[in-house]
Amino acid sequence: MLKLTMAPGEFLQIGENVRVIFTRAQNGYIHLMVDAPREINIARSTAMEKHGTLPKGTKAKYRTDAKLSEDALRKIRKIISEDKEKAEGERLDSDARKKYSTGTE
Repeated sequence: MLKLTMAPGEFLQIGENVRVIFTRAQNGYIHLMVDAPREINIARSTAMEKHGTLPKGTKAKYRTDAKLSEDALRKIRKIISEDKEKAEGERLDSDARKKYSTGTE
């Protein structure tokens, strides 16, 4: 099994005539387009499960990655905030040095 991270607009090429295009992610869902010849049957796992056509031993949904704890999210937000503050301070210092070196205020 292959696990990928993709950006909107990127695609997977499967064989010579099937392309899966990642268009966007929103509210925990991803949006895909599948470009394939009409003779290729494409079905969602949940629809196959509903109609009883899911192959034996196959699950309709795979395990998703574990979600981060609130504590981890809080730490990540703090790190990002500190990094933004640092970058803003460096930008202001750089602007001040430019003004000082050119003599403009």
